[in-house]
Amino acid sequence: MIRYQITSHNPVTHYFNVQILIENPEPDGQCLRLPNWIPGSYMIRDFAKNLITLKAYCGDEQLAVTQLDKSNWRVAPCSRALRVEYLVYARDLSVRAAHLDHTHGYYNGTSVFLEVLGQSDTTCEVLIEKPSADYCEKWKLATTLKPIDAEPFGFGLYQAENYDELIDHPVEMGEFGQIHFEACGVPHDIILSGQYRCDEARLAQDLKSVCEHHIRFFGEPAPMDTYQFLVMVVGDGYAGLEHRASTSLICSRDSLPQPGEKEVSESYRTFLGLCSHEYFHTWNVKRIKPAAYQPYALQQEVYSELLWAFEGITSYYDDLALVRCGLIDETSYLELLAQTMTRIQRGLGRTRQSAAESSFNTWTRFYQQDENAQNAIVSYYAKGALIALCIDLKMRELSESSVSLDDVMRQLWLTWCDTGAGVEVDTIQNLVCALVDNDLLDFMHQLIDTTGELPLDELMAVVGIDVLRRPAANQKDKGGKPATDPLPAVELGAFLKEREGCLEILRVDEGGAAQLSGLSAEDTIVAVNGLKQTLAQIEQQLKLAQPGDRWTVHAFRRDELHRFELSLAPAQRHTIELVPAEKHKQHRQAWLKGR
Repeated sequence: MIRYQITSHNPVTHYFNVQILIENPEPDGQCLRLPNWIPGSYMIRDFAKNLITLKAYCGDEQLAVTQLDKSNWRVAPCSRALRVEYLVYARDLSVRAAHLDHTHGYYNGTSVFLEVLGQSDTTCEVLIEKPSADYCEKWKLATTLKPIDAEPFGFGLYQAENYDELIDHPVEMGEFGQIHFEACGVPHDIILSGQYRCDEARLAQDLKSVCEHHIRFFGEPAPMDTYQFLVMVVGDGYAGLEHRASTSLICSRDSLPQPGEKEVSESYRTFLGLCSHEYFHTWNVKRIKPAAYQPYALQQEVYSELLWAFEGITSYYDDLALVRCGLIDETSYLELLAQTMTRIQRGLGRTRQSAAESSFNTWTRFYQQDENAQNAIVSYYAKGALIALCIDLKMRELSESSVSLDDVMRQLWLTWCDTGAGVEVDTIQNLVCALVDNDLLDFMHQLIDTTGELPLDELMAVVGIDVLRRPAANQKDKGGKPATDPLPAVELGAFLKEREGCLEILRVDEGGAAQLSGLSAEDTIVAVNGLKQTLAQIEQQLKLAQPGDRWTVHAFRRDELHRFELSLAPAQRHTIELVPAEKHKQHRQAWLKGR
């Protein structure tokens, strides 16, 4: 058995103190390594950069430790139990790494636990000790690791079957709020860290509905014995990362349901969608996964063309589940779906990168976006969700709704339960063809592997929904709703942000008016036609302008002032609304209700 111990002698330093006891080290010298990325977040993060003062002891004798590369070490031979000690600097307030201060502690195992090479399948024990500082006296601990000698939500001894399991159960500690509910007989807990106000009963009931929907979607029993939503509540934030029996989330305070609030606000709807998304991953990614991820190789990039399915299909069902379990209505769901369509249509990247290519290049492009991302790449989350929609509606059209994407997902789950096999590049396509008894390989090839426009208009018509396109009313217009203001006939082709009395350009559209004039991202506009402008004033002028009207723009690039002559371009009709009709209402209800 490999025994880990983790605590903090002084949380304000942001250091976790970690110790490993290895009973049977390798006779020629024990090698240790830390992952370079965490499953579910596809970017090399080099967690070892936060590891400090690695020391090793054989009894009382300190041993030589040789660093082999950025994340691998070799310890000199030891003929008895080997003890390794090190510090981990934890100040990354995200769902991917580790964070520790006087308010709370959080970590993923990938950030703090060295892997003992050659013994990765050995049972691991981890003693999680309460930090010794006085202000930590009331701290509790939340994790889905198996307790061996620990009270519920208490510090103590926990166990994992192997290293892979050890790093897939994140830990939250502090004076957090705790909300309990059961879904299909499985205990669930919502852990809320940070300052917040919340209608706890409503949150528990709503998440119970979501969780029971997903469990019954794939079929009881659930694949876990217990589940936790570990939520860090902040002023402004949005993030999630899935694990086998929990999820780590970051949300804004106003995303939680407020006491006395009856409606589902847009921000609460977003939070419910995030919870739904990560919970769906309990099946789709944590169990059903690309064959390339079996097992995970956490030292280097692992390439797959299938993230359009594992993130995209999950993104399709996250909001669809909300309408299917009655938390939002049809109008609200169609608004969300139209916003996803709008995001894809507004980006030139959809014409340059297929969903499969986006999946493959996630390591260097999707997870490392720059100001030109909208012009260069497409999101496999958003486009993947629309591909899932197209496949679902096509299957329903060909089968009179007797089979659908729901059946594909259930079959993938049954196959995983029977074999544990990973999904190959053509597994989903072949399964769709078999279920509808129709050759749809070329149809799906066009959706997944090319940059052609998705057949949204004709497929939405199958369920009696018209796809309307119009110009954006302003920068805040995400689509999905009818415009309430007059629509501009022109557009600037740039996204602006007010900063210190000026307008900073965050990005420009390739081929748009701003770019053609010479303006670029990071330029700071100080005057338009000789006058200082606010964002509201710019948007008002756009509503009064006509294509071809010329503006003289003065802007700083770095510390140099430049003058640009800009000719306004016609507004693109990339903002989408979805309008249900009376026709095909029965098909629409079958789709929205999951029949």
